[in-house]
Amino acid sequence: MNSLAPALTAVRLSLHVLAAAVFVGGQITLIGLLPDVRKLGGDAAVRVARAFAKVMWPAYGVLLLTGIWNVSAVHASHSTSAWKAVLMVKIAVAVLAGVAAWLHSRSKARSSLAIWGSIAGTASVAALVLGVLLSA
Repeated sequence: MNSLAPALTAVRLSLHVLAAAVFVGGQITLIGLLPDVRKLGGDAAVRVARAFAKVMWPAYGVLLLTGIWNVSAVHASHSTSAWKAVLMVKIAVAVLAGVAAWLHSRSKARSSLAIWGSIAGTASVAALVLGVLLSA
């Protein structure tokens, strides 16, 4: 057994959890801040969203890369069909979260912003929960 394996596992999982904290936690934080940010007037909400995007998108990229790393670290022969099914759902939901966040960032109409933001946030939390299920 490789003596670096436990350290690499710790790095892999820590990076994945940190990226999830930024991507998912940041969305939840913004939901809470948005009413007060809007009271600042002007384009404050847009400016805050753009600032968040500067950390959110790199975090999403880290999530994707470490997600691939996580899957490659699991021996398929040791995985149950139920675990594999949850993994497939998690991958789909994580991709949905990213696509919805991207569509939200491109939206102009309030209704589109609300719909895509809601889908992105819900899918992000669902992916987080599915990740916890996979680790159990």
